[in-house]
Amino acid sequence: MQELIKRQLAYIGEDPGREGLVKTPARILKSWDTLYSGYKQDPADIFTVFESEGFDQMVLLRDIEMYSMCEHHMLPFFGKAHVAYLPGDKVVGISKLARLVDIYARRLQIQERLGEQITTALMEYLHPKGAACIIEAQHMCMRMRGVSKQNSIMITSSLKGAFLDDSTLRTEFMTLIR
Repeated sequence: MQELIKRQLAYIGEDPGREGLVKTPARILKSWDTLYSGYKQDPADIFTVFESEGFDQMVLLRDIEMYSMCEHHMLPFFGKAHVAYLPGDKVVGISKLARLVDIYARRLQIQERLGEQITTALMEYLHPKGAACIIEAQHMCMRMRGVSKQNSIMITSSLKGAFLDDSTLRTEFMTLIR
């Protein structure tokens, strides 16, 4: 892999043997261990659940920092995710919602799929009455190249179950994330 990265450096016009670049291929590979760590994680492994003990109100973790890589240009997009669920018989430790976001964000992604994967995993592994995810992100592929729009923020939503069917619950969710 390091040889391929050296070839990429040469392709863009750099000298891979230059002092500042000699260790760059190894540094890139090490950074990929973090940037793409989601491929090595199974969402099922993080769902340690507890009895809801009758709690039947929305659980929301808002403003979850999120970093991902656009699969079209391999440039970063970043922002925040708001994840909620309406418990059935079980609840999950709140840190697991942040971990779930990271598992899917740390893969080559498109924002639309990311939110959908988060809510689908919640429905599959937690079995809540509903799940919701709103993501607000800035895309470096929009800022650095192409249309060069510096202040645009993409917002996507994925709503399942009660969040899709119950307009009162959906309104409460939207109010709480603002």
